[in-house]
Amino acid sequence: MVELDKIYSTKVKHTGLFDFKESYRILYEWFMDNGYDLTEKNYKEVIGAGNAKEIEIEWDAVRKVSDYFRFEIKADWHMIGMTSVEVEIDGVKQKMNKGQFEIVFKAILQKDYDERWTQNPVFKFLRTIYDRYLVRERVEQYQGDLITELNQLVEECKAYLSLTGRTK
Repeated sequence: MVELDKIYSTKVKHTGLFDFKESYRILYEWFMDNGYDLTEKNYKEVIGAGNAKEIEIEWDAVRKVSDYFRFEIKADWHMIGMTSVEVEIDGVKQKMNKGQFEIVFKAILQKDYDERWTQNPVFKFLRTIYDRYLVRERVEQYQGDLITELNQLVEECKAYLSLTGRTK
């Protein structure tokens, strides 16, 4: 079985104006530019009173870093009360969205993702020794690299959202 180390979690919250399509595009391109394979596991949209939408999206992105290790970033989007509005920016009318916007990011370091070391109990024992003693420094380095990558993604998301309003 693949061993998963959930090493970091953070979120971006935004209330006010934002461009949902542009936010989606920016984050999607970040994953593509950084070599991740992105899967959209869920997209749920519910239209409520006053045409306000509630949207939930689950992304799962993975990137192979070696034959044994793989980075995984999960992004769970949740928009509440999202409506379309027209705003004037520099004298030009543009369509944007208004509402509550939140994305929860989780960073996971996958070990033995091909499950090569789970064939029998001896291999499982050897994998434990391998993880704890032989590649311990590499595990710590990869954990740090993954946290750095996730922080870069979060900062890019916050930078874009701060152009349109208040971000936490």
